[in-house]
Amino acid sequence: MRRMITFDEGRVRFTNRVVGIALDRGRVLLHRTDDMNFWALPGGRAELLEPSPETLRREMLEEIEADVTVERLLWLAENFFQHEGRTCHELGFYFLMHLSSDSPLRNQTSFLGHEGNMPVHFEWHPLDSLENVVLYPTFLRSGLKSIPANIVHIIHVDGTEESAKP
Repeated sequence: MRRMITFDEGRVRFTNRVVGIALDRGRVLLHRTDDMNFWALPGGRAELLEPSPETLRREMLEEIEADVTVERLLWLAENFFQHEGRTCHELGFYFLMHLSSDSPLRNQTSFLGHEGNMPVHFEWHPLDSLENVVLYPTFLRSGLKSIPANIVHIIHVDGTEESAKP
């Protein structure tokens, strides 16, 4: 039985999320589901006793059926936000990852993946126009344009659900 690292206490949720940053020809790969009014980096919740690079490889195999290379940790982010009526505390591990050089996904502007039975929309977005994209967490709009040489710890608070809607 899979044990995702997510804890709920009342209207507060803690999640350990592992995120992949795929960069290619001045673009970054983002994803969203039909019920999301924003874009995010692909990834997912870690399982108990699962190393974070393994979480990212597992999630990419499940969602886009691609074997990715996890390069290095860029950001450790404590992210605080409101979502679906809950106050969320997310501990995020943001890794640089690469699709294989012969992956057909690198040559598609957008493609469909899946999370269980739910379709997941993936799209390559130009880095130079991220300020026009509804992207969460918001530190990514500038952060993705300046990839750190060393691991950076971020404590980030995004606005309320109402202010997050475009």
